[in-house]
This record gives sequence, C-alpha cells and structure tokens, in this order.
Amino acid sequence: MVKNDAEDLAKKMREVSVAEFFEKNRHLLGYENLTKSLLTIIKELVDNSLDAANEAEITPTIKISIKQIKDNRFKIISEDNGPGMVEDKISYAFGKLLYGSKFHRLRQSRGTQGIGVSGAIMYSQLTTGKATKIISSTGKNKIHEIEMMIDVEKNEPKIISHNEKDNEKGWHGIKIIMEAEGRYTEGKQSILEYVRQTAVANPYAKIIFDNPNSKIVFEKVTNEVPVQPKEIKPHPYGIEIGIFRRMINKSNSRNIISLLTTDFSRVGRNSAIEICRISKIDHKRKPNTLTHDEIDRLHEGMKKVKLISPATDVLSPLGENLIKEGLKKEVKGEFFVSVTRPTAVYRGNPFLVEVGIAYGGDLKQEGSAQLIRLANKVPILYHQGDCATLESIIETDWRRYGFSQSSGSMPQGPLLFLIHFASVWVPYTSEGKQAIANYPDIVKEMKLGLQEAGRKLAIYVRQKNKLKEKMIRKQIFERYIPEIVDSINDLTGIDKKKLKEDLEFITKKNTKLEEEKENGK
Repeated sequence: MVKNDAEDLAKKMREVSVAEFFEKNRHLLGYENLTKSLLTIIKELVDNSLDAANEAEITPTIKISIKQIKDNRFKIISEDNGPGMVEDKISYAFGKLLYGSKFHRLRQSRGTQGIGVSGAIMYSQLTTGKATKIISSTGKNKIHEIEMMIDVEKNEPKIISHNEKDNEKGWHGIKIIMEAEGRYTEGKQSILEYVRQTAVANPYAKIIFDNPNSKIVFEKVTNEVPVQPKEIKPHPYGIEIGIFRRMINKSNSRNIISLLTTDFSRVGRNSAIEICRISKIDHKRKPNTLTHDEIDRLHEGMKKVKLISPATDVLSPLGENLIKEGLKKEVKGEFFVSVTRPTAVYRGNPFLVEVGIAYGGDLKQEGSAQLIRLANKVPILYHQGDCATLESIIETDWRRYGFSQSSGSMPQGPLLFLIHFASVWVPYTSEGKQAIANYPDIVKEMKLGLQEAGRKLAIYVRQKNKLKEKMIRKQIFERYIPEIVDSINDLTGIDKKKLKEDLEFITKKNTKLEEEKENGK
C-alpha cells in the first residue's frame, strides 16, 4: 500500500519571497566569497551614487570608506552629493528587493533590477546581524536618519529607528553606513582596481577612497559630462511573445492601431494597418478581445513588416574625448586612441560600442595585453573568459597591426584595451553582471571598433619603428666617424676637426630630410 502524503506536502507549501531566495542564493548576486562580496558591496554603492547624480545632472563627488573592525569584518561608509531621496521612499528603495524605478524603463543606466543596494544591505545583516543606517536629504529643511533591516520572509523593510534633524547647510545626497563580512585585498580583481577603472570611465567624477591601507583621491579631470540617455519604448523586433501577451492583456488602448503606435517605437499608422492585414486581424478590434492564436499571428506579423530601426540617439556614450582623458588620467602610456561606433541593434535593442587603446609608456612590454571592460560605464572585473569583449579581441588579427599574437590568445605587448558597451538593456550572462553575452551582432560591432582603433595605432607604431631604425643607423654611422676621419686624413691630409664637423653636419642634414619627407614637407 502506497502512503498518500499529498495533504502533508500541501501543508508545507508556501510562497518564497525574492529576498529569501537571494539570501539562500547570494552567489547569484556576486556574494560568492569574502573578497568578491566586499567588492560587490562597494560596486553597488558607487554605481547607485553615479546613476543618481547623473540623472539629476550633478557632477558627482563620492566618498567611500572601508575600515577593518576585526578579522573579516568591515565598517563601510558611502556618501554622495546626489539628489537624495524623499522620506517615504527611503525604506522601500533600500529595504525591498526588486523595488526601483529602472527595471520597467528602456533607458541606459548602470542598474536596472532594483536589487543592488538592497542586496548589499541583506548581505550585511546576514553576515553581521546588524542594521544599516541610511542618511538622506533632498537639500531642503530636514535630514532623515533611518536604521533599518530587511524582513526577508516578506521582502519588506523593517525600520528600527527614524530620526530627523535640521539641514542647516543645505546638504543633499545619501550616506549609507553598514557592517559586513569580507576580505580586503589589492590586485587585479580588487576594490582598488574597480575604483580605478570607475575613475577611468567617469573622469568627470571625484572619488575619495579611504581604504584599510591608504587614502586615495581620484580627482576629476574634466567638467564635460556625457549627454543623458533618453527613455524609449520597446521595438517590435525585440519583443518576446510572453511579454507581448502581457502588454495586450493590460492594455487600455481602444484598438490595435492605438496599441501598436503608442506602446511601441517606430510603428506608424500605416505600418500598424499593414501588420493587422498580414495577421488577418481587424485593426478596429480591442486588444484585450484577441485570442491566443490571434496574438501569435499579430506577433509574427510585426516581424514581417519592414519597420524603421530603433532610435539611435537614446544612448549616452562616453565619447572619444572622455575615453582618452580617462585613460590618460590613470595610465602612463605614450599613445592613446579611441573610437565610438555608430549605434547598432540587437533583438530590437539599440546599443553602441566604444574602444580605447593605451600603448607604451609604463605598460608592460612583455606578456599579454590588459583589458578594461565596461557596461554602461560600470567596470566588470570577473568572468572575463565568458565575456564578448575578450572574444572580440581574440578574434581580431592583431598581427596586421604590428603585434604578435598566438591563435586563440590576446595580443602581446605594451597594450591596454578599454571596451565600453552601452545599451538600454545589457545582456549579462548572469544576475552577477560580470560578463556580456556573446551575441554575434555585439561581437561584430566590438571587432569593428577594435579594427578601427587598431589601424590608428598601427600608423603610430610604424612611425615609431621607422624612427627607431633611423636612430640605430645614425648611431652606427656616428660610431664609425672617428675611424673614417682618421682614414681620410691619412689619404688626403685634410684637418681632422673639419672632417669630423662636416660628417656630423651631413648626418644631421640627412636625418632632418628623412623626417620632413615622412611628415609630408
């Protein structure tokens, strides 16, 4: 006889909140080990501050402090000069996972999921059992100080205390104080490297980094701030059938024409009528009266009608000048080149690729080139081998630009690559946001950007090599001048001093003529 446990199993079933899920699966958010966990906290705090300042069109100043309390425990303080947050939104913005303003927008931003800072607070309380203090002001009369934790079973904020004080100096921004387990190291995948790369990508920001070993100030080097990105509506070519069904069921549009022209980008009235004709659906129908089969036909019809590509002015690139300034700020190279590609599209989402290359100077002469990866101006430090950026560099033939390269490897030499991917929706390979998916369209654009930058670099490298060869020839000739002088003096009796002066003059004249020829004079 088989025992029936269905009723017992049913009693044990309950809903799992998103906070509870991520508490048990924190590695999905980047909290895999002590070193990476501390880095993830700092990353989320800095990204949040930069996004807020950029949206408010404020030149950001960010202060980060990490102080070790005891073994593997740190006190972390983050403060910015952003717009702050209104009182009734503070606890939800920081104490409820998947709560925010960015997820439902098609707009380029550093964060999109509404998990970042609230995930850091959840990790803090999980590893220390302590509340997080949040201090905020919009610059008006009051400063709000809230101590809070997250009720993970309900995914709700739990306020421990809430105090107000007068804002006598008109301060605006957010200050966060928390404790968490972690490990501070300095190296290739460290917090210091993340902050350094953030300074490269945001040369208009001032970042003060007070860490356990030192205090470093990354000064801003320009007041030029990138143009703010625009929000767009989804393009029909990139919409999935499941999302399309949900849009139709929730739509208040009077008819299908209205749905297609107002809820999507790049669909005019004539295109909407053509989509309905191909789908064999009356365009006067109300969207929420469509059957499953009709929705499927309408979805297929959208793909068959030729539509204008998504708008290309909705992104906020760094720009070629800012890329160069950012690299020069932190890299002591001898030559810098940057390229911003035109906007392209993948799965209906606009994106663009930017490439910067630093060459020579203090960069290592031997070994593989270095790589800085950025997605919407945010440095990516882990899982480089899974990222489209690395694949695009490896697939580019760097031998044609004067560098040695083994099959399936990075080029060798004093090189540092910067690849910035900007999009309204970055296709990360996981929730940890540490690698960009290898979509063919994305890899193609990255390779085109690298090839364009490579051609510019190759011109400089060839000129440098020619000059080096010329100097070697000159040095060889100058080395034998004394012997030539002696030989000619023995044969002709001409004064040695005059002979030497004449030969040195000829050498300098020929060198100058060669330089003028190369410069097109």
